[in-house]
Formats: sequence, structure tokens, C-alpha cells
Amino acid sequence: MGHSEPPSAGHSASPLYYIGRDSHGHWVVQDENRLSGGLFVDRQQALKFALFENGDRPELVVTVPGVFELDLSGNAFGARQATAEPPFQPYARS
Repeated sequence: MGHSEPPSAGHSASPLYYIGRDSHGHWVVQDENRLSGGLFVDRQQALKFALFENGDRPELVVTVPGVFELDLSGNAFGARQATAEPPFQPYARS
């Protein structure tokens, strides 16, 4: 009999990966936190990267229609800062 591992907490925290084409026709992959991604020549390689990065979970890969430019600034909260709660403030001891 084969051994299988139970689902781990790490899998539930896997980010979404977005796949689309940039204005130059390259395939772009980027995670929802804008911390991981890249440019690829074809969709197959882009999808292979996304699946490798997210633990082979195709349900966490989203194809983006239209132009999708790569942004690895790491500023995942940039678009929400104006309307959302203030950024996290670390605990300071008194």
C-alpha cells in the first residue's frame, strides 16, 4: 500500500497564483502577495512554475484576462492602504 500524507496547515496557506500575458506578449505569473513570480515564454512553463510554487494545487491558479504586468514590488497592501485599516503596527512595550 502507498503512503499518503495528511493535509498540512502549510497547504491551506498556499497563495493564489495569477497567470496572464503582459503588454509584450510574455506569460506572467505572480502570487497574490506579489512576492513571487516571473516571466515565461509560454503558458505551459508559466503554469508549471505556478503549480510548483503552490504545492501542485491547480484550484489556486487563476487566469487573468487582458493585460497583466509583473509587479514584484512586494507591496501587497499598496492598493488597499487608502481604503483599508492602517498597516500593522508592531507591539511596543511600555
